[in-house]
Amino acid sequence: MKVLLTFTGFHDPYFKGLIEEEEQPGPILTLLSTQTFDHIILFDTPNTKKNTGETEKAIQELHSESVVHTLETRLEDPTNYQEIFRILRKHFQCIAEDFASASFFVAVTSGTPQMHACWLLLTASGEVPARVLQVRPPHFVTKQRPLVTEVDLDSKGFPVVRFEDLSLSVEESEADIDAIRMQLGIVGDHSTLLESLEMGAMLAPSQVPILIFGETGTGKELFARYIHRLSDRHHKAFVAVNCAAIPEELVESLLFGHKKGAFTGAIHDQIGKFDAADTGTLFLDELGELPQSAQAKLLRVLQDGMVEPIGQAQAHQVDVRIVGATNRNLRELINQGKFREDLFYRLNVCEIHLPSLRERRSDIPKLALHILDRLNESLRRPRRLSTEALSRLQSHHWTGNVRDLENVIERSVRLCRSDLLQADDLLITDPVSAVDPLDALPEPYEGFSLEAFLTSTRKQLFLRALEVSGGNQSRAARLLGVTPQAVHKFLQSRKKT
Repeated sequence: MKVLLTFTGFHDPYFKGLIEEEEQPGPILTLLSTQTFDHIILFDTPNTKKNTGETEKAIQELHSESVVHTLETRLEDPTNYQEIFRILRKHFQCIAEDFASASFFVAVTSGTPQMHACWLLLTASGEVPARVLQVRPPHFVTKQRPLVTEVDLDSKGFPVVRFEDLSLSVEESEADIDAIRMQLGIVGDHSTLLESLEMGAMLAPSQVPILIFGETGTGKELFARYIHRLSDRHHKAFVAVNCAAIPEELVESLLFGHKKGAFTGAIHDQIGKFDAADTGTLFLDELGELPQSAQAKLLRVLQDGMVEPIGQAQAHQVDVRIVGATNRNLRELINQGKFREDLFYRLNVCEIHLPSLRERRSDIPKLALHILDRLNESLRRPRRLSTEALSRLQSHHWTGNVRDLENVIERSVRLCRSDLLQADDLLITDPVSAVDPLDALPEPYEGFSLEAFLTSTRKQLFLRALEVSGGNQSRAARLLGVTPQAVHKFLQSRKKT
């Protein structure tokens, strides 16, 4: 006989996803979709009484083979460890008597973190002889990380995760590419992105320099971190340098270091980035902006691994793996005499091209929901996107790529008064250019509504003016050439929708 013990939480039995009114099964129903139990015991609290009742009803409808029992715990403070321990011990004594020959399972996904901790401690000590089950959120599920996992507690009480669907060796788990992607927030499954990721994974174990090419905002630094995490240097330092942000006169000092008194203002020794990254990875972003004087020194480091700080007569050895990145065409810069050809060929042992968002439009909804999910963690009221909003995001050209997409979603979410963002709630602004703005007007088509288009455009302009003015209604009115009363009326109408 199998008996499941679990608290209920605010995501049970269902919770709203990130898209419109879609409902997703909560942790308990998700667990029951993969496991069957003869008896399910729901630990109820005053705050989750409604959720418990609805969960019991949903289980009876979907899993009629299971008998559901509800235990009222009267736990007023779900974060009070002593009270949680007292209640669990008291109830389990009775449960153990009622189900003397049962195999017990404990779910540690619904409820508060304090409840989960108490379950783990009681099972680790043997006081509650049960197997511990964890339900993974759908967006964290991969081939190596299945929906339901079991936390196996050994005799010393140390938690060891045992996977339900796949057993990995130590070497395989250390090189769990999907887990690293997830931790870094690299989202998408378009073939162009997967090709770049596969190439990065293949090159990571080697020590050769790598050049990453891609437009602004495609995630070149994130990709460099991905390569570092998959390399043998993953436990060592990852040092990132933006070559475009360093004043030309300070480039050599920052990269290679200097000794005290080497030049005016050198009042103490400075360790260079190469030394800081010794035995690790040095990421040189915007490599095309590096001055030629620094390029010559960089070439020497790549050739013999010797670094010579300014003001020091003797060079010393460093062991650094170089990953460079640029959004410029280095071959054109070579032709213009702005980048050393010998340095280019020394660096360009392997090159990886990151696709723009325009080249992987099918990934845009996944990215948008990932960004929204992250933002919701800092919002008092979670936001959702309508299907029309997702469609608008997917059709936009995104000159700033992922960074541009992130900015639009965050700006829109923080300024939208509604929990559900519609297409015209998205504050998409293009960079200033000499292009005729009338070229951006849509082509009329059968079924096109001029009134709806003008209404949406008016709303966008009001929201943009309020954003530029920092929420000051009088200034927004002046920017739009309307009265403050018109801005106030617009805001009032937004409150009603």
